[in-house]
Amino acid sequence: MEEDEELEELEGGEASCGEVRILTLPEGGISERLDVWLAERFPDLSRARLQALLKAGEITLDGQPVKPTAKPKTAATVRIVLPPPVPALPQPEEIPLDILYEDGDCLVINKPAGLVVHPAPGHASGTLVNALLFHCRDLRGIGGVERPGIVHRLDKDTSGLMVVAKSDAAMAGFVHLFQTGGIRKEYVAWVHGRPPQDAGTVSTLIGRHPEHRQKMAVVTRNGKPAITHYRVERVAGPITLLRCRIETGRTHQIRVHTRYLGCPVAGDPVYGRPAADKQLTPPPSRQLLHAEHLTFTHPVTHVPMEFSAPLPPDFLPYG
Repeated sequence: MEEDEELEELEGGEASCGEVRILTLPEGGISERLDVWLAERFPDLSRARLQALLKAGEITLDGQPVKPTAKPKTAATVRIVLPPPVPALPQPEEIPLDILYEDGDCLVINKPAGLVVHPAPGHASGTLVNALLFHCRDLRGIGGVERPGIVHRLDKDTSGLMVVAKSDAAMAGFVHLFQTGGIRKEYVAWVHGRPPQDAGTVSTLIGRHPEHRQKMAVVTRNGKPAITHYRVERVAGPITLLRCRIETGRTHQIRVHTRYLGCPVAGDPVYGRPAADKQLTPPPSRQLLHAEHLTFTHPVTHVPMEFSAPLPPDFLPYG
């Protein structure tokens, strides 16, 4: 989820494994890197996945291993072997957590930028799930063995508030709250430029980009409804601090909607403006998006709860 995707959107979309794919390079070879060329032809396989397969020797040219950076100059047969998945359970790891609240059913954390929420290809360890399993010894199995306790998630480089379920009752309750809009989530983001209005609502469909399948985009069909309310908090030269409240939790929702408004999140490597980032002092080292406020009714005790996470240090130099 995104910025804050809900549980239903945690499921990935890569191809099933345990198969072999074969294709032939054109006469004269290719002018771009092999991993890039393959990613364009197999949108269900991420470039990172293809690079891992190349490094593991699972992708060959005429039977020979090849580097991801290779630019073959002759026609050749490419053979891609997608090995069957190896089941693996996340292991507890002693990783510090900034816990703002905890009881027997849930906890609320302030996630730092750079922390991946759950294990995935390229991030088998060092994730929030690994840290939670160390902190909560009886968490395993709550909501699933691969993502125990995870009701929603934040992108790796988005910081801020997350809620984690510690009991089956809390998990069921949080899922219901997310599905019915019972959790209020507010974010702040430094964006390039300024939206056309100081306050407004963006209501669109968001789905996979029709050409770049690893990206999301505002689409006219085959997408899911996405609603973001925004208002200008303050302006600091070429950038604006924007406050966003999301009613839905689509993948990269705020990042896609701010780009749609013409003011992408500063430091965003996917939807942003890298050249404009370099003009900022200091240039941002990550997307400047932070989940600042979280409000909900406790799913077990039914007590209203509200939390705030202070702006992280990398937000402060800009104004």
